[in-house]
Amino acid sequence: MRTGLCGHCDFWKRHSAALGLILGALIILMTPQAHAASPEETFAASLGASDRQTFRNYIAARAFHDLTVNEYWGEVDEKRALRRKKRKARATITAKDYVNRFPPEYTGVQLPANLAKRWAKFQEAQKEKKPPPEPRPGIEDFLAHAKQQFGFVPERIPEREFKRRYAKEALSVGLTKDQVVRVYALETSGLGTADMVAGIHPITKKGTPISTAIGYAQLLSANSTSELVKHGPDFIARLKRMAKSAGNTDASARYERKAAILARMLSVAKSVPNEWSRHMALGRTAKGYGIHAINVDGDIGPWLQVLKLEGLKKIAEKQGRPRLSGAEIELMNLAGPMTGIEMMTPAAKNAPTTNFFARSAYWRNTIVRGKSASELLKALDQRMDTNLKNSGAVVFMEVFDEVAQDLRAER
Repeated sequence: MRTGLCGHCDFWKRHSAALGLILGALIILMTPQAHAASPEETFAASLGASDRQTFRNYIAARAFHDLTVNEYWGEVDEKRALRRKKRKARATITAKDYVNRFPPEYTGVQLPANLAKRWAKFQEAQKEKKPPPEPRPGIEDFLAHAKQQFGFVPERIPEREFKRRYAKEALSVGLTKDQVVRVYALETSGLGTADMVAGIHPITKKGTPISTAIGYAQLLSANSTSELVKHGPDFIARLKRMAKSAGNTDASARYERKAAILARMLSVAKSVPNEWSRHMALGRTAKGYGIHAINVDGDIGPWLQVLKLEGLKKIAEKQGRPRLSGAEIELMNLAGPMTGIEMMTPAAKNAPTTNFFARSAYWRNTIVRGKSASELLKALDQRMDTNLKNSGAVVFMEVFDEVAQDLRAER
């Protein structure tokens, strides 16, 4: 934390332009002029003299608080950039390389209860005047685009069978029941179905999508593209082997058709550079949504999602962490693989989570806010413990045990 005169001077130097804008805004707020009125001005004009002055004082205090918050996040960004340079230079990162405090909380002027209620009601009315945002795509959209773009209709199988195939794939690549089911419990509240989309309750089907995250591991549409680029050729080869072993049957024809469709999807996925930002962009298109539908296919979905988790496991192994708990895998999933690994290091474990998440992501994820890295890991574990009692997680654990027993019997 910066202290002393130099720290304050640095603050004013860095934010003189922004302070000027704030002062200008306050002058406008206090002085009637011919200009488009801001919501604050419009509301202030509706108040009596005493309430108007109280409201102006509040707006000024909030504006200055916003500056201090911006200053905080600027320091977070600086520290992050310095850590990046130190990693590149193979220099040791210490606890001093992290911001060691949380964002400043607002402690300034408060509006009286009645005035605060009027201001909140006014703001809500302003929101209602704006056109509603376009709804995010859901499972029906993914299925529709899959059919329109690729002629693909995913093979839907019973939920218990999907879990069985998922467990079999997981055990085959060295993932454990504890790792997989705990991730499932966190990501889906222990209730998730193969076609669960974030924001939609898997049982009641109520809600609206809040992202493209789907399935047991809640893969985003960009994840589906990335994993298809990595593993698509193997998926296609595997489907062709399944077709061959099925002989001259309807199943064989179905596998061949699925392999051909997946090849077309892979061609689309490879048509953009193999970069996360480009996969994100493709994932927001009709073709990207169509590719995303492979998550609910009874053959491809379990392979795809398990290999995403295995990828995290392999990254951790390369970083000297061969044995991850379910919470540690989820931390890598939540924060990003290398950031998750960083959060487990001794230097970072007591650092606030602001050091590891983008500003918007920090405020959006309630489980992340106000915690250190180690406290977040603990919170993930605790939520997993709670959600493991829910019906989907209970069934998943039973299925894992059944699959493990079958595999032992085959040896």
